[in-house]
Amino acid sequence: MITIENLTKKQGDKTILDNISFSVKKGEFVALLGPSGVGKTTLINIIIGADEWESGKVIVNHYNVGGLQGGNIQKLRRKIGIIFQDYKLLPRKTVYENIAFALEVSGYEKNKIQKETIEILKLINLEDLRNNYPHELSGGERQRVAIGRAIIHAPELLIADEPTGNLDSDNIETLCDLFLKINKEKGTTIFLSTHNPAIIKRVKPRIITLSAGKISENT
Repeated sequence: MITIENLTKKQGDKTILDNISFSVKKGEFVALLGPSGVGKTTLINIIIGADEWESGKVIVNHYNVGGLQGGNIQKLRRKIGIIFQDYKLLPRKTVYENIAFALEVSGYEKNKIQKETIEILKLINLEDLRNNYPHELSGGERQRVAIGRAIIHAPELLIADEPTGNLDSDNIETLCDLFLKINKEKGTTIFLSTHNPAIIKRVKPRIITLSAGKISENT
């Protein structure tokens, strides 16, 4: 699903990612570990085609990311689910509308959108809040909406950048359990970045540790 070969990324004179290589196979649950500022978000942005790099190869879901331009980058992103720490929900749309919107922009028929959105609401346990707006939700609820929106088009790969960064311990456990459910029941490959050891304890993923621009652990 993801293949990184000899990737180097610089910002000015500073090397953020220094000739790193790793791969993520279909069906795996992989956590990218490292303290804040170590380059995890930069790597995520490179994987989803939102940042450039100096050298190396990046293959995601059979796409050579370095060779993509314009509309082709959007094609890649439609085939993967992306979850951000700050949710990025649409404030004037309800829970239902935020999730359904991911299918609407792809041109799905109304009946298909309704069916899939209701199923996702059940999966993320937010049926009772389907008509609420983002400002009426807790942080954990907002993040579950973001997850629902990311997986409604059944992506084979789900990428999450510090998805529990703004959550308390109870909500972290809830989110971890949801990720495990998506991984095991749907077979979705999950690649998430985190600096929170509670996530590792809860989901027991394969671990890739990023330190000083290099991979110090890949187990």
